[in-house]
Amino acid sequence: MWDNFNRLVLANLHTLGVGLSVTGYVCFCAFALAVVLGAIACLVRLYVPFVRIVAIGYIEFCRATPIFVQLLWVNYVWPEVFGFPKSVVGAGIIALALQSSGYLAETFRSGIEGLPRGQREAGLAVGMSHIQILRRIVTPQVLLVMAPSIVNQMTVVIKSSTLVSVIAIPDLMYEALKLVNTWFEPIEILTSTALIYVLTIFLISILAKRVSDRFRNKFGLAAHA
Repeated sequence: MWDNFNRLVLANLHTLGVGLSVTGYVCFCAFALAVVLGAIACLVRLYVPFVRIVAIGYIEFCRATPIFVQLLWVNYVWPEVFGFPKSVVGAGIIALALQSSGYLAETFRSGIEGLPRGQREAGLAVGMSHIQILRRIVTPQVLLVMAPSIVNQMTVVIKSSTLVSVIAIPDLMYEALKLVNTWFEPIEILTSTALIYVLTIFLISILAKRVSDRFRNKFGLAAHA
């Protein structure tokens, strides 16, 4: 087995590394876009009554549609209907972002609604505008309180990204499956690939927790173990 590991995995570390870099790029862009879309959907649902139903529909659609379906829909339907995305990578980013944005919108909404109403009233009493209250009082607290849920959604994006290989994005899973189909030796290749995903998610979780705890202490919130 060790000989197979050297021949199949170590000899192809560059290929797997390239795939991992594509995975990282897709996940980073998708999560950043999801945060933006989720925040917009959340704010529209909370503060823009005349289009609230549109935001609710968007959130529920994104949460209820399987990521596999969204990948195929964005990749094959959107170019015909909307003229974009122009590449499979763009389709993968958009599809991952759509699903995560629905969950993040609900995460943000629960955080905002969970804040004591007196904080907003105090902000208004000292002459702050609603935008200033949102930026200076609401947003920092929501991000800190909901940090675990946001990090969890980030790991969901990474795990869901394994499906982008179905639309031929050359990510880590795609490269691993190519090696399996070439050598017909799945044990070493897929086991190593699984360990790479586990290690990646573990490192991201540790880093995010340290950053979150640091900001909690800075702003006077007790860090959670």
